[in-house]
Amino acid sequence: MEDNPGQVPAVLNDSSSLRRVPNQRRSRERVEKILNCAAGLIAKSGSDAMRMNEVARLSGISIGSLYQYFPDKGAVILTLAERYNAQGRGCIEAALADVRTADELHDAFGALIDEYYEMFLAEPVMRDIWSGTQANKALNDIELAASRANAAALADTLTRLNASADEEELAATAFLIMHLGEATMRLAISVDRAEGEKLVLAYKRLALTELRRIAHGKEGTASSMQVTDFP
Repeated sequence: MEDNPGQVPAVLNDSSSLRRVPNQRRSRERVEKILNCAAGLIAKSGSDAMRMNEVARLSGISIGSLYQYFPDKGAVILTLAERYNAQGRGCIEAALADVRTADELHDAFGALIDEYYEMFLAEPVMRDIWSGTQANKALNDIELAASRANAAALADTLTRLNASADEEELAATAFLIMHLGEATMRLAISVDRAEGEKLVLAYKRLALTELRRIAHGKEGTASSMQVTDFP
C-alpha cells in the first residue's frame, strides 16, 4: 500500500458507481483525472466542501461532461471508496497468498494491520471518506462488501493451516476480524495518535489470538503465534 495523498490508487476495474463506464482510453484517462482532482479537493478541504463545478474546472471539462460519468458528488465519493477498497484487497491477498504456517500468518497479518493503520494516517482522502461510513448506507454497504471479500482471502489462508476447522465458524471469524479491523481504524484515527496506537495494538492482540486458536489445529501445541511479541 503506497501513501499517495490526493491521488486515486491506480487500480483496477471500472467502478459500479459510474454512470457511464469508460471503454476508450481517452475516456478512461478523463475519469482518472476527474477522480484525482476530486481526491485533491477532498485532501485539501474535505468531502463536504467539494463541489462538482470545481471538480469539472480542475479537470478541464464542462459540468455536463462531468455528469455524463458521475450523476452527483456521492457517486464520485463512492467510486473513490471502491477503489481504495480494491487496493487494500489486493494488498491483503498478496500478503496472505504464500502463508503456509501459523508463524507466517502471525507475521503477515500483523504487518498488514500496521500497514493499514499507517495508510489511514497518511491518506487524508481515505480518512475523510471512511469517517462518514456509518452515516452513509451506500458507503456502509461498500465497507461490508470489502470486509466479506477480505475475509474470503483470510478464510482461504486459515483453511490451508487447519483443513479440519469448521468452515462456518472459520468464515464467521474471518469476516468479524476483517470488519472489526475497519472499525478499529476509524476509531484510531478519530483520537490522538498515542491512543490510536494503543487501540490498534489491542485489536492486533485480539485478532492474532483468535487466528492462533484456529491455526492451532495445524500447528499443534508448540504454536509460536505469541501476541506478546509486539513492542
